[in-house]
This record gives sequence, structure tokens and C-alpha cells, in this order.
Amino acid sequence: MNKNTFTAVKLAKGEVNVYDFGAVKLHAYKTNDLIDNEVFIVEKAGKAVILESPCFFDNIEELTTYLNGVEIVGMLIAYHGAGATFLPDVPKYATQNAVEYSENGGGKALITNFTNAFGESFDSSVHQITNVIGEGKCSIGGIDFVIQQTAEAFDVEIPEINAVYTHMLGHDCHSIVAGAGHADAIEAQLRAYIHKGYDLILTSHYTPEDLKDAQTKIDYLETLKGIAAKCNDAESFKAEVQKQYPNYSGGNYLEMTAGFFFA
Repeated sequence: MNKNTFTAVKLAKGEVNVYDFGAVKLHAYKTNDLIDNEVFIVEKAGKAVILESPCFFDNIEELTTYLNGVEIVGMLIAYHGAGATFLPDVPKYATQNAVEYSENGGGKALITNFTNAFGESFDSSVHQITNVIGEGKCSIGGIDFVIQQTAEAFDVEIPEINAVYTHMLGHDCHSIVAGAGHADAIEAQLRAYIHKGYDLILTSHYTPEDLKDAQTKIDYLETLKGIAAKCNDAESFKAEVQKQYPNYSGGNYLEMTAGFFFA
């Protein structure tokens, strides 16, 4: 499946790109919200499972309307725990560490920050998990998923469409990289994706990407580590990264990365 082979459905605020795999369809909802969230719906035989949740009230209303007539049998809540007014009666699935991430950990801190930044437009309520799951195969509504626990929450492999979901990639934007060791870990994960030959890489803050994008990100991370090794402080590091990647978005992420490398 080519990442650009989809049918675009324009909505009032966002857009849904529909990938047709035959028996399975993937609906990639680009929210166009203030933090570039992406939500994924895997549909098979009239039933659908949602990966992550929109967290702004207007997106929640828009996506709910779009899904009218589709039987939603479950929702996987990994890195984005906010937005609990979205389909409140649908079963919610997550690993135990993802529950803790959203309710008490780093995810909770992000929800607090977003609430302070965006006010009443942001749904800060946290989804209540009804089904705690572990690693390995998980079948929901006749659709198989493979759960891969991460340090914060979990990634999801979708074998029927040869795709994998993870929190962030973004081949032409900066990422939050918590030092050289974290960069190495991201690279190892992306090399594993390339080795497995996934058709699509789905992430929470970007439209579907492919293995060429994974390699682009690996090259970026290698460059990042090289720049860090030659710099003495965060400001010179940030300036050199911006010089080499002048068109990259996500300047706030670069700011955070610089802080991590030169804490």
C-alpha cells in the first residue's frame, strides 16, 4: 500500500484519508487541531476499532458524526488519554502502564499543560479503561492486533494491513529526543520496522508514513547525535540543527531535545 493511495474525505475542520485494503479499510483522521493529532479507525465487516482519541471538543463532535452508522467495537488508548467525552460507552483497551501514564505519569502532565494552554476547547477528561491488556495478540471485533509495550504505553501492529502504530515519527519535523541513548533506541525501533517491511507506519501526530520516511528519520537522528557531540551548549546545538534542517516544523520539540541533550 502506497502512503499516498487513499480517498480523501474533507470535513468541516479535519480530513479523513481512507485506505482500502479490500477486506479492511483504514480511516486516518487528520484533526487539524492545535497539536496535530491523528486518529485511526480500522474497519472490517461493518465493525471498527479506533486507535487513540481526538481531544478537542469540535474534533470529537466531527469524528462522531463521521462514524455514524459504523459499529465501533473498541478503542485502543495508548499515548492520548484525554477526550473521554468521545464515544464514552465504547470499550476502552490499554496496557496497565498506559493507564498509569495517562492518570498519573507523563501523559497526565501533558493533559494538564494542554488544559492550561487551550482552555475550554480541550477535553481534559481521561478515558476510563475497561479492558486492561498485555503484550501479544489481541483480537477486537474480529480484527487482530499485536500489542508491543513501550516505556510509556504501547505500540500496535495491525497484521491484516501490514501496518504498525507508534507515538511519533514525522520524517520532516523535529521530534522529542531525550539524549543520545534515546536516539539509539528510536533508531533500533525504526530499523526493526524496516526489517519487518511494514507498508505503513501510523503515528499520533502525522499522516501515515512509510519505510523511506523511517530511514529519513534514522539519518536525522544520526545527524542530531553528531551535532550534539560537537556542541558545548543547548543554544549552539539548536542553531546548528536549525541550519541543517531549515524547513522542519516542530520547533518546540527541538527546544525540548536541546534541553535533554544539555541538561
